Amino acid sequence: MPRLTKLTGFIGAEIGGLTIGEQISPADAAFLRKSLAEHQMIVLRGQHLDRPKQKALNRVFGAPMRLPYVEPLPDDPETIAVLKEADEGGGGVFGGEWHSDFSFLENPPAGSVLNAVEIPEVGGDTVWSSQTAAYASLPKDLKEIVDGRRAVHVGKPYGVKFAPPEETRSGASIRMTRGDPAADRETFHPAVITGPLTGAKALFLNPIYTTRLDGMTEEESEPLLQAIYRHCTRPDFSCRHRWQAGDVVVWDNRTTLHYATNDYDGHRRLLYRTTFTGAPPQ
Repeated sequence: MPRLTKLTGFIGAEIGGLTIGEQISPADAAFLRKSLAEHQMIVLRGQHLDRPKQKALNRVFGAPMRLPYVEPLPDDPETIAVLKEADEGGGGVFGGEWHSDFSFLENPPAGSVLNAVEIPEVGGDTVWSSQTAAYASLPKDLKEIVDGRRAVHVGKPYGVKFAPPEETRSGASIRMTRGDPAADRETFHPAVITGPLTGAKALFLNPIYTTRLDGMTEEESEPLLQAIYRHCTRPDFSCRHRWQAGDVVVWDNRTTLHYATNDYDGHRRLLYRTTFTGAPPQ
């Protein structure tokens, strides 16, 4: 019988008593979906999933999604190796800023499954922040600005206009497409969305991809967005996961931000990531 233990007051739960196989019962699948909706990221330890089992878990939450711009495994377009080799140091790391994944797409990922294979003895943690808790406690003046308003998202790292400096990019182990003019296109999403299962409101703004608020210029939007980002990435709303080999974490990409720490130069770190889709954010 699966059991759930909360990890913080606002976000995160560890699921025990459940071993993931290639077949997941309807009852266990329903329990997992409910747990993710309510806690926004869930942890299952000691799973050591092979690829078919990881994909079975991914399908519990939605149809598999092939991500653009990031090169997948040669034999599997649905799986990305999140890899940093021991000799990759001094630069950026994949996911090394607060963000949600690919919010500049017309239908961004609903969530992802991250499966830890090789982990440094220390370092390489990942942090998630609840955007549901952030919205609920957002100061009234900022809440009035974002309620009912859309935000503009642009694929900055993959486009031309906002291409990041070479020294800030992740290393050679994760190959990405750069310089695509299509990534500079503006995409509009609600600044506040509603969870389809919980009905809870959450901020849907992205420190990497959001360029401005609808009806405002970038210059007008910048101080407002920065004030919101300072609020929504507070440790109060966050859960920091210290990885162990065999861990699996599933997160809601729409109602959280996440951050990959880069404090393990000289050590190899390998995780496999799959992604699932859902209805567009509303």
